[in-house]
Order: sequence, then structure tokens, then C-alpha cells
Amino acid sequence: MILNNGVVMPQLGFGTIGQEGELITNNVAFALQNGYKLIDTANRYGNEVEVGLGLKKSGLAREEYFLETKLGPTLYKNDEAIDGTLKRLDVDYIDLMILHHPVNNYIYAYKMLEKAYKAGKLRAIGISNFPVEKIQEVLDQCDVVPALMQVECHPYYPAEAVKPFCDEKGIRLQSWFPLGHGNKDMLSNPVFVKLAEKYGKSTVQVILRWHTQMGFGLVPGSRSYDHIKDNANIFDFTMTDEEMAEIATLSKHEPFYKVTPESLARLAVTKCNFEE
Repeated sequence: MILNNGVVMPQLGFGTIGQEGELITNNVAFALQNGYKLIDTANRYGNEVEVGLGLKKSGLAREEYFLETKLGPTLYKNDEAIDGTLKRLDVDYIDLMILHHPVNNYIYAYKMLEKAYKAGKLRAIGISNFPVEKIQEVLDQCDVVPALMQVECHPYYPAEAVKPFCDEKGIRLQSWFPLGHGNKDMLSNPVFVKLAEKYGKSTVQVILRWHTQMGFGLVPGSRSYDHIKDNANIFDFTMTDEEMAEIATLSKHEPFYKVTPESLARLAVTKCNFEE
């Protein structure tokens, strides 16, 4: 994937949410040694130190992998937050830093990202989970167009509320929910079962491949070495235009993750584990 500032970003990444300690250190190293070139984490995941250890354990040079993380909402007015993130990950720069949610003073926070971007600490900046009207606020009040938005996306909800707008503005989309959180109905849908049989793949691999053919980035996670390897083994087949059109008919036109005033209020005050 080529971002709007010319930075080349791997389409497939390894997601680290919900994993801590030695588990995530080992899984990050394994992923980077088995087909992945992008690692995704966040301040709020509480695992940046262990992710950083995994980056080192992989044996790869810094320029050989793409690192993205997300600024936690309770840090949106903390001018030291980006430097703190670099320190926890033990790197000199981050390839992509994203605002995690559209709460608190996200305009101030985005301008923090812009400052770090212009200083060379970040190679690209982006947003996550922003509705169109709040993306427009960023565009109206800031200098740098977001390079990427991370959003819920899968065949049952292909990010249709934001995709046309983001496409028009040159903002790439990356899915944090590429399998609908393992939705059993989607994974066993007859369309995917049929395609899996045709291509000698699992339904999971078919759905992940759908993302790449749609032009989305994706960051599936797993605790299992076998699943980590399988999730990367999706680039040796291509579905036809007719098959992609059939998948398009499966959309239910609404996300699984429901944003409410209450959920946004919780996100606004939930501190990262390293905050006092």
C-alpha cells in the first residue's frame, strides 16, 4: 500500500491487542520471521514494552519492518506522550501513529502528531474510528491529511459509512476487525465455504484475502503460531470479479461494534496502564 505521503506500508500486519508479557514478545518475533512486515499496537494495549522486545528478538533491522501504534485518548494533551511511546517501544521513530478514538481534544492531539511528523519522529499519521464529520474537522483545522484510518471492516460491514469519503480524500483504510471478531456466522457462510473449497484455503483465509483485494489493510491477531502463519498465507490465490461481487451481496450494512455516548465516555477516561 502506498500512503498519500508516498510512504510504502505493508498491507498485512500482525495485531497485538489482548496479548501481554512473554506471549506477545514471542508472537511479534515469530510473525516478523514468518511473512509479516507490519506490527500494530497501541498505548492502551499496555504491551508496547513487550512488543518492542519482540521487535528486537525478531533479528530484523529497524528499516525491515513497519511499526504502527495508537495514541491513547487520555494522552491527547500530554506533550510528552509521543516521546514516551518511542521510549517504551525502544525505537527512534514510528512508521505510523494513529489517534485511537475521536474523543477528548483530538484536534490538539492531531496537531501533536503533526509536530512529531514534521520532526521526523513519525513517518505517517492517521486516525481510528472517526466518523466522517470528525474527519472533516481534522481536515479543516490541521495541515496534514491523515494517511490512514483504522476502522471496523469485514464482508458483513465493508466500512461503507466512511469508505467513499476516505477514498475521495486519499485516506487509506485498515481493518482492526477483519474477521468480525471471529463471527461464527460469517466464518461458516456458504459463500466462503464454497470459495475455501475451490481455492484450497480456510474460510478465514478467504475473508482475509477479500480485504486485500478490496484494497484494505488488515491487522489480524492470534495467539497460535499455526494461525499466525496461516493468516499470512493469503497471497497465492485471487478471487474473480464475479466472486468479489457475490461477497458484496453479504453486507449487513452495519458494524458489530456499536458506538454509543456511554462507550465514548468510557474511552475518554480509561487510562493506559503506565499512567498514574
